Amino acid sequence: MLRVLAVDDEKPALEELLYLLRADSRIRSAEGATDATEALRRIGRALEAGPDGEEAIDVVFLDIHMAGLTGLDVARLLAGFARPPLIVFVTAHEGFAVQAFDLKAVDYVLKPVRRERLAEAVRRVRDLVVALGEPQRTDQPAPAPEAAPQAPAGGAEQIPVELGGVTRFVPVDDITYVEAQGDYARLHTAAGSHLVRIPLSALEERWASRGFVRIHRSHLVALGRIDELRLDAGATTVRVGDAELAVSRRHARQLRDLLLRHARG
Repeated sequence: MLRVLAVDDEKPALEELLYLLRADSRIRSAEGATDATEALRRIGRALEAGPDGEEAIDVVFLDIHMAGLTGLDVARLLAGFARPPLIVFVTAHEGFAVQAFDLKAVDYVLKPVRRERLAEAVRRVRDLVVALGEPQRTDQPAPAPEAAPQAPAGGAEQIPVELGGVTRFVPVDDITYVEAQGDYARLHTAAGSHLVRIPLSALEERWASRGFVRIHRSHLVALGRIDELRLDAGATTVRVGDAELAVSRRHARQLRDLLLRHARG
């Protein structure tokens, strides 16, 4: 069972998060802190006591925007310790996900927090705590990467995206191009963009049969959405709607061939 510290400088948000955490049977204890200084003090005591001490902490559920030190600042400080507690960020802001996972966060939960989404974060933490506590066997293959969630069967393929605690399903046919952002990918559509925790390489393999092609280490483009291919002073670019994207040299020739075949077809 997990020992949790929740950190949020907004008291109602902290109380709601603690209520949800304490209702989960996998949580042994859940305590709160209202600022980064108090959180670091309590984490320091836990680290001094060791993993079997009464004040030990397995995971910190951490807000990002706080007065003084931010949640990202706290995570950077904890990264300097040999065995810091795990981190789950809980925030109303989507835009810090890449930084969060660069800091080895286990999960990134958007406010308002839904019970089901928080339960999934707890599951990920618990699985990791169990894995870290078990001896590694060399005769077993490494576990496969977690599969991306799928939309309900039937109809065109869709990809689930989470924003503000609500999961929406975006049709793959609406996506014009995809941009790599660390372990995440940003899906661009005519109506806006969405961040998903799927590497660009995984989407490249998964959507090859749907006409998506790699044009650069940072971009995957729907072939049928390319409006213009331009060669200027040796540099190749494509226009996709209002966006102009660079094409790397290694992908330029293949892209031209694919566009010609697509036009003839």
